[in-house]
Amino acid sequence: MNLDRLVFRFAGIILLVSILLAVVHSYYWLILTAFVGVNMIQASFTGFCPAAKVFKAFGVEPGQLFD
Repeated sequence: MNLDRLVFRFAGIILLVSILLAVVHSYYWLILTAFVGVNMIQASFTGFCPAAKVFKAFGVEPGQLFD
């Protein structure tokens, strides 16, 4: 699995978990959903993604998106 796929998979999991927590526990979990969405938008413009930096530090093979 390359870095690009792992970043998108991680973002999707965080989004789904935060929505589930918002429904079950508290609507304040939607703040996490908004944070992930804003981070994805800024990454599409700048090419910088904090999760990609962390995964890269753990040695995940690079993809084409986040260099």
